[in-house]
Amino acid sequence: MNELAIVGAGSWGTALAIVLAPRFDRIRLWAYEQDLAGRMRASRENDLFLPGLTLPGNIEVATDFATALTGVEWVLSVMPSSRVRGVYRQMLPHLHPGVSLVSATKGLENGTLMRMSQVIEEVVGHERVAVLSGPTFAREVARGDPTALVIASRDPILARKVQTAFSGPTFRLYTNPDPIGVEIGAAVKNVVAIGAGVCDGLGLGSNPRAALITRGLAEITRLTVALGGEARTLAGLAGLGDLVLTCTGALSRNRTVGLELAKGRKIEEIVGSMRMVAEGIETTRATVELAQRVGVQMPIAEQMHAMLHLGRKPEEAIRQLMERSLKSE
Repeated sequence: MNELAIVGAGSWGTALAIVLAPRFDRIRLWAYEQDLAGRMRASRENDLFLPGLTLPGNIEVATDFATALTGVEWVLSVMPSSRVRGVYRQMLPHLHPGVSLVSATKGLENGTLMRMSQVIEEVVGHERVAVLSGPTFAREVARGDPTALVIASRDPILARKVQTAFSGPTFRLYTNPDPIGVEIGAAVKNVVAIGAGVCDGLGLGSNPRAALITRGLAEITRLTVALGGEARTLAGLAGLGDLVLTCTGALSRNRTVGLELAKGRKIEEIVGSMRMVAEGIETTRATVELAQRVGVQMPIAEQMHAMLHLGRKPEEAIRQLMERSLKSE
C-alpha cells in the first residue's frame, strides 16, 4: 500500500493532504492539537486553519507518531521551523531506514542558522531529504487551483521519485539539484515580504514595492551564492516566483505583518492576534546573523530586523534604505 504521512495539520499541511490524496492509497495527517484532531475526524474539515474545505476519505487524522508513521513510505513535514528539531527527535524511533523524507517548512533555525533539511539530516542521521517549495497559498492549492513547485535534493533519484509521486493534474513539480538555493529563497522571501507590507501599509505606491522585490531578490541571491548555492535557482519558482507571491498576495501572512506594523501596531500584538505563524519574524534574526557570518551585505534584512526586534519605526527603516551610500546595481 502506498502511504504518506504529513506531519503538521496547519493550513499548508492540510492543503497538501487534500491535493495529494488522489496520489496515495492512504494519508496519515498528524495534528499537534488533540481537540482539533477530534473535530477534523468528526467533521472532515480543519475548522481552525483551513475552514470550508473537505478532507477526502483516505485521510486519517492522528495525534501520536506510532499511528502516523509506522509503515509509511513517505514523510512530508510541514511544521513551523522552530519545531522541526524537536518534532523530528520525537519522530525518530518511528522512522524506518528506507523512508523518504520531504521538508515543506520555510525558515532557518535560530541559533544554529541551519536550513531545515540540515536540521532533519542532523537528527535523522542520513541525507535522503528532499525540499518542497514554490509560490503557494494553501487555500488555492487545496481548492485545486493550478500550482507549480520545486522539489530539490542533492540526490536526483530521490527528487525524481518525489516528483512522480506528488505531481497531479493541478500540482506540478519541477526537480532542482540545489536545496541550498531553494531553502534560502523560501526562508528569506518572508523577510522581504514584511518590507513589502510596510510599503503598502504606508501607502508608498507601486514603485517602492517593485524596487524592494528586485533588491530583495539580489540580497537573497548573494546569500545563496555565499553559502554554495546557485544564483540561477533564485530566478525560478522557489526564488522569484515565491518572492513575488509573498510580497503581493493578500493571503500572505508576512506581508500582513508589515501592513500592521505600518499602522503603528506592536509586533507582540500582531503575533498574538494571528492563528498561524509568520515565519519571517524569527527568520529575520537568523538571516542577519547568517549574512554576517558569511560576509554578505543585506540592508533590507537588516532594516527589517531593526524594525521587528529593535523598535525602529517603519518610516525610519524605509528612510535609511533610501539614504544608503550610492553604488552600482
